[in-house]
Amino acid sequence: MSTTQIAEGLWQIGLGPVNAFLLDSLDSARDKQGELTLIDTGVAKSEEKIVAAIESIGRKATDLKHIIVTHCHPDHSGSLAAMKRKTGAVAYMHRDDAAMVRRGEGKRPMTAAPGLMRKVFFTLFVSFSSGKIEPAVIDREIDDGTELPIAGGLKAIHVPGHCAGQLAFLWPRRRVLFAADACSNMMGLGYSLGYEDFALGQRALSKLVAFDFDAAVFGHGAPITSGAAQKFRQTFAS
Repeated sequence: MSTTQIAEGLWQIGLGPVNAFLLDSLDSARDKQGELTLIDTGVAKSEEKIVAAIESIGRKATDLKHIIVTHCHPDHSGSLAAMKRKTGAVAYMHRDDAAMVRRGEGKRPMTAAPGLMRKVFFTLFVSFSSGKIEPAVIDREIDDGTELPIAGGLKAIHVPGHCAGQLAFLWPRRRVLFAADACSNMMGLGYSLGYEDFALGQRALSKLVAFDFDAAVFGHGAPITSGAAQKFRQTFAS
């Protein structure tokens, strides 16, 4: 587990091959710590690593008030139930994936994205996953355009394709895009390993390039800390 500060009030938590993110709703004018928000929870049994990450920035697990899950896949929702037990935080998801997580399901049929290496990694790490997770309570269902009054405001962007209920988030306060698995930055900026509907995923990426942001963070891969919107347009604009 590694915890890296990306911007003021934002940390990336490395949980093996997947990332989660901590946001502090810091009131800069008063230099006052605020509520913590977690975006994604990693695979099952990641809760102790997440709590350690919270403690590493000088906070307590009970400071975590919100858990946003970008989509139902087990590497993003796998520790949601455990984190809710530890913190009592409110959980948010898109309705299409919330229904699955409540049933303990974290996967729909997928196929590999184009490219030899993506097909190899998809076969090794994605295709044989059962998709089963511990069922969890989702307190609030959110949709495209929902403005969450968290950390100064988070705008939900529905980006299906990789997963039907996947959401990305724009954080205007810090000009950061949380891209989830709409794309990845593992072998350079590009497609994720697999998609439920690749054509729909391409259209979702065309949607993201319309937004302005300086930094982008991903479910898989390294952050882009400057010039991110321009790189998205160069890579994904149709």
